[in-house]
Amino acid sequence: MKVGVIGGTGRVGSRLIAHLRAGGHQGVALVRSAGVDVVTGEGLREGLEGCEVCVDVSTPPAFDESSLRFQEAAMAHMVEAGRAAGVGHFVVLSIVGCDDVPQVPYYAAKAYQEQALADSGVPWSVLRATQFHEFIPDVMDWTTERGVVRLPPTPLQPVAAADVVNVLVDVVLGPPTRARANLAGPESLALDDLARHVLALHPDGRAVVTDEQAGIFAAVPGAELTAPHDATIAPTTFDEWLRDSWPA
Repeated sequence: MKVGVIGGTGRVGSRLIAHLRAGGHQGVALVRSAGVDVVTGEGLREGLEGCEVCVDVSTPPAFDESSLRFQEAAMAHMVEAGRAAGVGHFVVLSIVGCDDVPQVPYYAAKAYQEQALADSGVPWSVLRATQFHEFIPDVMDWTTERGVVRLPPTPLQPVAAADVVNVLVDVVLGPPTRARANLAGPESLALDDLARHVLALHPDGRAVVTDEQAGIFAAVPGAELTAPHDATIAPTTFDEWLRDSWPA
């Protein structure tokens, strides 16, 4: 099977292509370095030629209101180019709870992406995952000032990117479900405590202070980003990832 992967050189995309190739399939990275731009549509039709599946695991360049404009353009071009190329299955990697926190622009954009795909009329599947383990150090860096990491106690249930890819491969190689599946890690922890876990195992001189107003997750009032009742639970805990996979 030939699979076109939008964002195929990123954290998930590169792993997905490796898994596909290991299984005897052809994974093609649809990225700017290969002449593909999903925002303008340049090269996308040609890149999808011969692909049975198109997977979007790309990330908007910013987490602000511009992420919606990115998704509007990217989804329109993906569906148009995929139809023209004869793609039979469109897959999007999204985020658990994205439609429950419209006050966060990045999540609102992901919710738009999901609905645009569902409304497009093409055969589709969506895999929603919770925040990646690998994302937590980035969040810490965003709110670090003078050696102090300030984060709210927002409940998260993070999942290892490798576990996400293991499930995503099955979605990609399977038939279109026209449904949203959920995937989460095995434990729910407060974001500020996740940061403390990082620094306990990998100290760098920073300290963590609980601040309910700090960072993008301050706008999430409750457990919207943790596993819903129907979620598949992945095996890798956050501390296992910190011990065995750092740095990712």
